[in-house]
Amino acid sequence: MIDSNNTKSSAPLLDQRHLRMVTKDGHSTLQIDGTQRKGLAYLRDAWGILMDMRWRWMMLVFAASFVIHWLVFAVLWYLLAEMNGDLELDHDAPPDNHTICVKYVTSFTAAFSFSLETQLTIGYGTMFPSGDCPSAIALLAIQMVLGLMLEAFITGAFVAKIARPKNRAFSIRFTHSAVVAHTEGKPYLMFQVANTRPSPLTSVRVSAILYQEQENGQLHQTSVDFHLDSITFEECPFFIFPLTYYHSITPSSPLGVLLQGDTPRHFELVVFLSAMQEGTGETCQRRTSYLPSEIILHHRFASMLARGAKGEYQIKMENFDKTIPELPAAADSKSPKRTDMKIRINGQHTDSFQISETGLIE
Repeated sequence: MIDSNNTKSSAPLLDQRHLRMVTKDGHSTLQIDGTQRKGLAYLRDAWGILMDMRWRWMMLVFAASFVIHWLVFAVLWYLLAEMNGDLELDHDAPPDNHTICVKYVTSFTAAFSFSLETQLTIGYGTMFPSGDCPSAIALLAIQMVLGLMLEAFITGAFVAKIARPKNRAFSIRFTHSAVVAHTEGKPYLMFQVANTRPSPLTSVRVSAILYQEQENGQLHQTSVDFHLDSITFEECPFFIFPLTYYHSITPSSPLGVLLQGDTPRHFELVVFLSAMQEGTGETCQRRTSYLPSEIILHHRFASMLARGAKGEYQIKMENFDKTIPELPAAADSKSPKRTDMKIRINGQHTDSFQISETGLIE
């Protein structure tokens, strides 16, 4: 937790032995040990494994699955030729009483080439199966059916991975730090979130969980409510420009300890944002977390909205993570003092204004 009143942090940074449970980009760091039959459980969720894989591993699985498929059936074609006695024969002048199952398959290399041609349906050349060999026809049908299933599975996985809502969530940004500032004399914990793509998101909901480490080493989790602009809105119907979310720090708030001198041994605030894509209607989720060292006291976020030359709104994303110190009066006084002043020109009253501890009020 960073206090702006000191040049250095008044609270000690997080102990190095503690690692955050959720990274800033939303990935979990938890590890599960002692799981029984872990490999079998993974195989039952092969589709989910493919969806969670990185693209480089996905490409490796794509290439390896087809190569293994070709090799397995190359072995089967080679064994068929050996059991039928086709390997030692002259395929140009075979005996009259012998039926060759696959023409010119006389080696494993030729069997692999035939397996490749069969799977890719690129057309048979000198090698082709004989219609008078039932074993060759049966093996050919098996390879084609399994090959089509493999192609459908891999192709579907590629399409699903490209179109999954998780990719849309990467365009949602949270501020690196949260701040504690005063609004109307009340302290609020605030963070900002921005949609970096021009396409809007709808039905935006924000929730948070506070994880606190107890003396016995256990983690206690508490739900923390955040609202838009300090008003109890359940969701934001339109997300195109940056939003600021507020949590009122009251004595009953689980985050009330932020305003106290005694900082807990460890806590982590994990924030979840769920939104719906306007075009597809699919829901995406983005996560981040804030540690005590990432919460700045007596600061507020810099303004990002500006107007262009034609009067249109512009968002200055370079100010997204910038914070500015809060005026002392905003934190120390719920109702700042105001002094009425009058402007007179040539002895005549023209206008009046007020001077307050937080600035000018017209």
